[in-house]
Amino acid sequence: MSQTIKKRIRVGRRRTIVIPKYVAEKLGIDEGSILEMEVSGDSITLKPILSAVDLALRGRKYVKISIRELEKISVEEQRRLMKK
Repeated sequence: MSQTIKKRIRVGRRRTIVIPKYVAEKLGIDEGSILEMEVSGDSITLKPILSAVDLALRGRKYVKISIRELEKISVEEQRRLMKK
């Protein structure tokens, strides 16, 4: 079950907002992170968009694969693409 966090924050110069440290850490948001903004009625929702690196480090794991297996698949795929 997800925990709801409510916090009042102030809008700064140039309409910037600061995400509290504990919220950013909980959601894996760092400087340079990409967020999706949705405006619905009088509400704003921000959702972190995970990069490929973020997904690899923090995302749900579906398959367990070794570095050797990954390298082998990568080389095979590169060879296949070079033949085209």
